[in-house]
Amino acid sequence: MPGLQAQSRYFDERYIYTQAQLNPQLINPGAIGSAMKHQILLNYRNKWSGIDGAPRTATISYNGPVGNRLGLGVNIVSDRFGELETTKGALGLSYTIKSETNQVGFGISAEYIKHSLSGFGNSNPNDPIINLALAGAEYFDASFGVYGIYMDRLTYGLSLPSAVSSRISDIDNNAPDRDLGFILQFGYKIDVHSDITMTPSLIMKKLANVPTHIDMNLNFGFLQDKLIGGVSYTLGADKRLGFLIGTKIEKFNFYYSYNTSSNLIQDYNNGSHELTLGVNFGGK
Repeated sequence: MPGLQAQSRYFDERYIYTQAQLNPQLINPGAIGSAMKHQILLNYRNKWSGIDGAPRTATISYNGPVGNRLGLGVNIVSDRFGELETTKGALGLSYTIKSETNQVGFGISAEYIKHSLSGFGNSNPNDPIINLALAGAEYFDASFGVYGIYMDRLTYGLSLPSAVSSRISDIDNNAPDRDLGFILQFGYKIDVHSDITMTPSLIMKKLANVPTHIDMNLNFGFLQDKLIGGVSYTLGADKRLGFLIGTKIEKFNFYYSYNTSSNLIQDYNNGSHELTLGVNFGGK
């Protein structure tokens, strides 16, 4: 049954997002409120589509300014992989310092995570380990992050996901401690033409129960980002190649990305799909 080992140390859902270069608040609490406008975000990812029980993840989030320097963010995540279900709720705050050329935010988020099984699958219903897993394992985590924007062109960030982690359930008392993970990101926006921009970026991730990997992205914006296209490649982990298309229409953002992998499992699925819908309101 997939995911039983995750009861001892869960995977970090920040690995899932392939559009984090467009929505950095999903992986870095320091980016909460960095756009200086309110945003409601809906994200859905179907990994390895076509396989029964393949991972499916849904996220709903809000982030925006609540004062001249303070930002507030709320994330709710639901992930299912076979019989394993993961639920996460996070509340984040950021404090932003601005100058004429630079804007940098310092953020912290408090996170509740629960892992449980939705059913017995093909396992013995009298198995005590299965029954404990059905009850679920719960954690309380705290994450920290720094995210900056320099001259409205260079973006940079460092996040320490689950830097503080405490189990609040009685399951897995002998679970080993995790190594401290991190997410490092950089991006730079280049004017190619009066109506065309190019933004290369990279995100390096070292996360719980996920191989260290680097997401390399190259996005193009047309007509003041009313149309966005991009390509990405991941070194390590899934070794995935991805394509992105999106649009910004007044207060609405829509992005779709498709990923394929060079791993052998790609022969048995139809690739991975990710959809994001954002609604923006308010302003600076």
